[in-house]
Amino acid sequence: MSDFRIEKDSMGEIKVPANAYYGAQTQRAFENFQISGIRFSREFIAAVGQIKKAAAKVNADLGLLDRSVADAIQKASTEVIKGKFDSDFVLDIFQTGSGTSTNMNANEVIAKRANELKERTEIVIHPNDHVNFGQSSNDVIPTAIRISAVLAVKENLIPALVHLHKTILEKGEELKDVVKTGRTHLMDAMPVTVQQEFSGYARQIELAIERVESAMIRMNELPQGGTAVGTGINTHKEFGVRFAKEVASGTGVDFIEATNHFEAQATIDAPVELSGQLKTLAIGLMKIGNDFRWMNSGPNSGLGEVQLKALQPGSSIMPGKVNPVIEESLTMACAQVIGNDAAITIAGQSGNFELNVMLPVTAHNLLQSIAILANSARNFADLSVSGLTARKEVIDQMVGKNPILVTALNPLIGYDLAAQIAKKAFAEDRAVFEVAKEMTDLSEEELESALNPMNMTKGGFSE
Repeated sequence: MSDFRIEKDSMGEIKVPANAYYGAQTQRAFENFQISGIRFSREFIAAVGQIKKAAAKVNADLGLLDRSVADAIQKASTEVIKGKFDSDFVLDIFQTGSGTSTNMNANEVIAKRANELKERTEIVIHPNDHVNFGQSSNDVIPTAIRISAVLAVKENLIPALVHLHKTILEKGEELKDVVKTGRTHLMDAMPVTVQQEFSGYARQIELAIERVESAMIRMNELPQGGTAVGTGINTHKEFGVRFAKEVASGTGVDFIEATNHFEAQATIDAPVELSGQLKTLAIGLMKIGNDFRWMNSGPNSGLGEVQLKALQPGSSIMPGKVNPVIEESLTMACAQVIGNDAAITIAGQSGNFELNVMLPVTAHNLLQSIAILANSARNFADLSVSGLTARKEVIDQMVGKNPILVTALNPLIGYDLAAQIAKKAFAEDRAVFEVAKEMTDLSEEELESALNPMNMTKGGFSE
């Protein structure tokens, strides 16, 4: 048996692997784009399947597609959604900028499978005439970007961020009585509690969730129905609104038809906005991860304020070394997201007139950013934040010798004398309390009250 079969398209004959469900157009694209080996993600392929399934049903309901043909297409599309034919989606993401090759990949796979599933044998289901009826790659691929990204955010990213937010708050509550040295410019500053510091981290995550959810409002507008250039040529005037309702019903997400199809197809402003919010989240997570690395540094020659859970050996040559591997993984993922956003930014301004022509790379980078942020956030919560412990003796010693504690004496003795105390305490490596006792007329009771680190974390003047 031959390993190939002959397929035909408008350009002529071409050899296609005998067992492949795709056809001639996919094969041509496969041969043309041997670039990276990076293929579209599972989420994106599923979204294309959802589009084909919903389109077939809506077109049948509108009386434009034979019901038996539509039923077979819906069944085949459901199998695509579930991942049965992922191995037949063989194309590189670096391909035609509209993603036409991948749209045809889906059309060909679904058509071949629908022909196997159809009940009426006299009908031959065609990739273009039936599976792609009333559609264009120019509205299918932008729609697939939005559907896949919205579902990935809803089902993966937001739950992961909610979990991280909760874990940070719980760890802060656990360590609410631990007062540590605050730092500005990486230099000693006034004391803060661990809970206060962690509340800042938690608020970063809370705001990140709000930002991402805000971007979802624009992402929920679906371009489908604009066909080639936004005019809706070769599709029913009710198709767009009915299609959006069908996808909304199937996914549980409030998708709607795009307010303006020319905007929705000529630009990828909504995905660019979402990517920007993901970048903001990445920057926030990188800050938190690096703070954890600093606090854990040492343990003897660094800050050593906290101890992260030991997860694996840290060196192939230095026995006993343990590194903050989760934080390093997190910050690398954040760096990737920032790079992805740069690519999406360039892609966003690469539309000409009625179509953006960097859709595949946008889809890949956006979905990768969502996935690695979600996975990293969950990993950070479970393997780092939840297992963190405070080294209270180390923290207390550093707080006691922090010369900046004299700030609390300013109202009692003035800035200049307080500065002298701070310099002397630092030069002699002594506690501020001891030096202040020698250099002021304040009683021990007054000094203990003024220099109590916990009191300092509460702000304002003591009553």
